[in-house]
Parts: sequence; structure tokens; C-alpha cells
Amino acid sequence: MQNVPTLFTIRHIFISPGHNYFGRPKDGPGEHPTVDAERAELRAGKGLLGDRYFGVAAHYEAQITFVALEVFELALAEFGLQGIAPEVMRRNVVTEGLNLNQLLGREFTIDSGHGPVRFAGTRPCSPCAWMDVTIAPGANRFLKGRGGLRARVLSDGLLSPGPAHLDAELTPDAATIADPLPRPRLPG
Repeated sequence: MQNVPTLFTIRHIFISPGHNYFGRPKDGPGEHPTVDAERAELRAGKGLLGDRYFGVAAHYEAQITFVALEVFELALAEFGLQGIAPEVMRRNVVTEGLNLNQLLGREFTIDSGHGPVRFAGTRPCSPCAWMDVTIAPGANRFLKGRGGLRARVLSDGLLSPGPAHLDAELTPDAATIADPLPRPRLPG
């Protein structure tokens, strides 16, 4: 395999200074603002400047999180919903046209027009009980294996919504973007 540049779209970059969906759903969400950023500054080994997980050692493997818009739209269709914003998925970067599951265990770069930023795809994002509250009852189960990608930030840089290039050693498979991971690859 060789590095194959892939064109995709960054639809949103969400940054929140605090935890809105921390603890149990019965306690209700927090009230921290979630900003749909026009540009995000990333720091190697720390994450997105201004985000709740920036520099938090316990989240070393999740300095930034990604989710596919196709998965979000599939969940809305599954539950007959519309008018819900993708920020309810609790991920930083919403992509379109990119198979995130293919980036597990790989280093990759993304260039959204400000120069390449390097990442390491560390593990899948597992959905939590909050999905049954923010989307619909049953969404947590539906999203298992397709909740997104956790990654480490390996270089400083900037990301912004719009057209972007992925550079990774893989053969892109856009046909399976919304497919869940096979069960044996899921944690626990």
C-alpha cells in the first residue's frame, strides 16, 4: 500500500470548554457553550485549543475525536428524526466522505488549507448512554461500532471546515463509511 491522498469535507469542528454530557443522563446536561468553530488550533500532544480535553493526560488517546456525517444522518433516518444538529454526537470534527474506521491504528495527515496536521488514530469512540437522550432511545445501541474515531494530535496546526485532503497509507473505501466495526475489534 502507498499513501493515497483522499479528498473529503470537514463539515463542522465543535469545541466546548466544559463537559455538558458528563455523568448520568438523569442528572441532565451541563450548560457549557459548544462552538461550531470557523477554525481550530491544534497542539501536538494536547488537542484542540479551548476544548474541554485540551492537555488532559487521562484523554491522551482522545486529544481529538472524529465522526462521519453519514453515520449521524443514518441514525436520524433510523429513528425518523430531523432538525437535530450533529453536535449531539459529542465529537470534535464531523467529516463527510471519509471512512474513519479505516484510520484505526494508523498515522494520517489532514490538510484543510492551512498545511498538514498529523494524527494517530488510536481507538474507536464508543457511544454512551447520552445518545439515548440527545438523539433517541435506542441510539446508543444503534451507534455501537460506528461512533467515530479517537486520535492523538502529532503536530501543531490549524483545521477549518470545508474541503480537506487526507494523506494515509490505505485504499479509501467510501462505500463502507457508515458500516459498524466488526464486534471483535470493539473494546470490552
